[in-house]
Amino acid sequence: MRVLCATDLSAASEAAVENETCLECLGRIGVDTIHLVTVVPSNVHSGMPGVNFDERRRRALDRYRKVIGAAGFDVETHVVRGRPYRRINGIAESVQVDMTVVGSRGKSPLENRIIGSTARNLARTTVVPLLVNRVERAADDPDVLREHLFQRILFATDFSENAERAFAAFSYLRHATEEATLVHVRSPKDEEADAEVDPRERLAERASTLENWDIETRIEVRQGDPADEILAVEEAVTPSTVLVGSRGRSRIRRLLLGSVSEEIVAGAAGNVFLVPPPRAV
Repeated sequence: MRVLCATDLSAASEAAVENETCLECLGRIGVDTIHLVTVVPSNVHSGMPGVNFDERRRRALDRYRKVIGAAGFDVETHVVRGRPYRRINGIAESVQVDMTVVGSRGKSPLENRIIGSTARNLARTTVVPLLVNRVERAADDPDVLREHLFQRILFATDFSENAERAFAAFSYLRHATEEATLVHVRSPKDEEADAEVDPRERLAERASTLENWDIETRIEVRQGDPADEILAVEEAVTPSTVLVGSRGRSRIRRLLLGSVSEEIVAGAAGNVFLVPPPRAV
């Protein structure tokens, strides 16, 4: 598997890229090549007074390459200029990576605003599965909040085609997953349309698949606002990562799951793994 790791060379990015446990988790799911990408925003120039961007970028990328290489991965670096999320998506397509990883502090200090906005824009437009790796917010020397990326998965499903595509990611995530919580949130409309369908039975079918892979699994059915209930379950079970499928981009707004994905990416305490639909050609 090939993975693209995006970095803006901030402390948050360094924590996400260099954490040994995170790298070990990527190796366990079959990753052998990491494309390290840094995007220089169009409004940043190397000749800006008091800032040697070129030298800082070179030192950081050399350090990242050594750390990642020592962990057993092949490493390729890309330095490009432009809108970060657009260039990251473009490279992800051109080198055909299987996943993009981006560190995010969420609401972060001004100096780290690029990685925050990039994570949000990637969540709206990603062309490959996207892992938003959550990093400590209020820390000068931040660390990732969930070192074991895929050890405990919270899988949220509405039983749609998009959700089933996300569930299929367990085919490789299972090599690093020990526990899983499967959650479905019902609304009044669901009860009217699917009165004869028991969501617990449907969750139990998927749980059986995971248990055959020696993943300890539990199921939960809730009722209410999907994003609110999913985040409530995350708070209760503290998973490493929330796994959710997406509907892709709409013509009006570049959204994945509409307001649900927006709220999960913005509000989740831990990591979020978004699986988009195959890109139409």
